[in-house]
Amino acid sequence: MPKQAGSSTPGESQLGAEVEDQLRAAFKALPHDMPVFLFTDGKSKDPLGAAAKQMMRLFRNLSDRIKVKEYDMDHPEARKWNVTGAPTFLFDPERYSIRYMGTPFGEEGRTFLGALILIGSGTGSLSEQSRKVLKKIDSPRDVKVFVSPTCPYCPEQAINAIRAAIENPEFISLEIIDIQANPELADKYGAFSVPQTFANDVLIAQGAQTEELFLLSLEKMEQQNVFIPESDAAVLDVDLVIVGGGPAGLTAGIYAVRSGLRTAVVEAGQLGGQVAATPIVENYPGFTRVPGKTLVDILVSHALEYTEIFQGEKVLEIIRGDPLEVRTTRRKFLTRAVILATGAEYKKLGVPGEARLAGRGVSYCATCDGPLFKGKKVIVVGGGNSAATEALYLHNIGVGVTMVHRRDTFRAQEHLTRNVLGNNIPVFWDTEVKEIRGKERVSEVELFNGKTGRTQTVPTDGVFIAVGYSPTVELALKAGVEITPDGFIKHDSHHRTNIPGIYSAGDVEGGYKQIVTAMSQGTEAALSVFEDLKTPYWLSEAVVKAAG
Repeated sequence: MPKQAGSSTPGESQLGAEVEDQLRAAFKALPHDMPVFLFTDGKSKDPLGAAAKQMMRLFRNLSDRIKVKEYDMDHPEARKWNVTGAPTFLFDPERYSIRYMGTPFGEEGRTFLGALILIGSGTGSLSEQSRKVLKKIDSPRDVKVFVSPTCPYCPEQAINAIRAAIENPEFISLEIIDIQANPELADKYGAFSVPQTFANDVLIAQGAQTEELFLLSLEKMEQQNVFIPESDAAVLDVDLVIVGGGPAGLTAGIYAVRSGLRTAVVEAGQLGGQVAATPIVENYPGFTRVPGKTLVDILVSHALEYTEIFQGEKVLEIIRGDPLEVRTTRRKFLTRAVILATGAEYKKLGVPGEARLAGRGVSYCATCDGPLFKGKKVIVVGGGNSAATEALYLHNIGVGVTMVHRRDTFRAQEHLTRNVLGNNIPVFWDTEVKEIRGKERVSEVELFNGKTGRTQTVPTDGVFIAVGYSPTVELALKAGVEITPDGFIKHDSHHRTNIPGIYSAGDVEGGYKQIVTAMSQGTEAALSVFEDLKTPYWLSEAVVKAAG
C-alpha cells in the first residue's frame, strides 16, 4: 500500500493566503481529478525527495481533487511504471504518460502547476492550428524535455509538451527532466543548454518555441522555425502595431494606449527580451539590485493593464500601403503605424566548433545553463558589462571561471570590473578564441594572444559567449527601412524611419544598451506616433514639396 500523504503542519512553507485561495478556486472549477504518484528514495536522506513530499502535501491540502500517492523506490509500483530515479512525479498515469524527474523548484513551479491544471481540465487547450498538426502524428513520439529551475524559458516548452501528451496520449509520452537532479541523463544526451527537446532520442528543438512550432517540430522530427497557418489568420484593425516585447516595446504599448491608440504588441519569443535572461540588473531606478526576470514580470504585468500582447507570433512581413499590413505567423493586422522594437541578438564568435557545440557546452545564457557547470571549469568570452555580469554570476554559484578578452582592459563599468578582479577571476588579456573543440561536448579551446603571437590549448567544460549583440533588422530591411553603416535602424529625433508610418525604438536603434534608455525611446516613439497620426508629417512635407 502507498504511504498516505499527511496534512501540512505549522511552519511548513505556504504559498500565501491570497495565492492559495486563488488556487483553491481554480482547482475547484476543474472537471477531473488530478492523480499524482510521487516516488522517492526512502532509504536515503534525500533533500529533493523531502522537498517533493512537502510540495505535494501542500498542494493536496488545496483541493480534494488532487489525489496524491507516495511510494518508495522499492515498491512494486515503481517497477510497474518503470520508475528508475527519484524523485519522480507521474501525472494521472492511468490516462497519460507524463512524468517529471526532479523537484520543480523555481521557474519549474510554473510547469508543475500547469501540469495539474491541464490534467484537471482533461484537455491540452491547443489552438485550432496546433490540433491540425497534432492529427498528423500517427506514430509514437517518446519526448524528453530537459529543463532547469533557473531557466525562465523552460516552462513554456515543457507545457507545450504536456499539452501534446494530453491531447494525443496514444502516441505521445513525455519525460520532463531537471538537469540538476539528473546530471547523468543531461550528460548522456549532451543537454548542456536548456530547454532542449528530444523525440525518440532525436534532438528536435533547442530553446523555447511557440505551441505551433513545437508541434510542427514534433511532427517533422526536426526543429522548425516558421509556422505558416493553413488558413488565413484573423484580421485585426488597430492604430499601432509594436513589433517586439522587450522594455522598449512594452513601454511603447503603455504610452500608446494611454494616448488613446488601439495598440497591439507582437512578440515572437520571450517577453522582456535580453532582460529576462539577465541574472541581476543593477541600479535600475527604484532597485539597487533586482533579478532580470523579476523586473520583466513587473513590466509585463503593468503593460497588460493597457495593451493587448500577442506572444508567440513572429512578424513575417510589413506590407507598405494605407493602411500598413503586418502579417504574422497567426494573423494579419491592418494598422496606421508600426514601431520596430526588435532589439538585438547575441553576437556569435564565428569560430570553428561554435555552431556544432551550441547547447553542448557552448552557451549564451549563464542564467539558463550555469547551474549545470557547478564544480566545473568554464571560459567566459568578452570584456563588457554582459561578460562581467555572467562571470560573476557563474563564480558565485560555484563554477570555476576564467575570462578571455581581446583587449588589455575591460570595457565593463568600473564597479563590475572591480568585482571581477576582487574575486580573483583569472583573465587571459589580449586573447581571442580561435576554435572550440570537443567530440560530443566542449572539452577545450584554442586561444591566440595578439601581443605575444602565442597559441595555446586550454581545457574547459564550457564556453559562455558574451561579446555583445547584433541588431535584429531583417524585418526592417524587408520593409525597405534604411540602415546605418553600423547596421542599426536609421531614424530621426522623433524615431521616424524613412518609411512614413514606420518608427523604431530600443536597442535596434543603437546607442546606449541600457534598459532605461530603451524604455525612454519606446515612450518617445509612441508619443511621436500619436502626434503624427493627428497631423501626419508626411502630408505636410508633400504639400511643401508641391508648393515648391
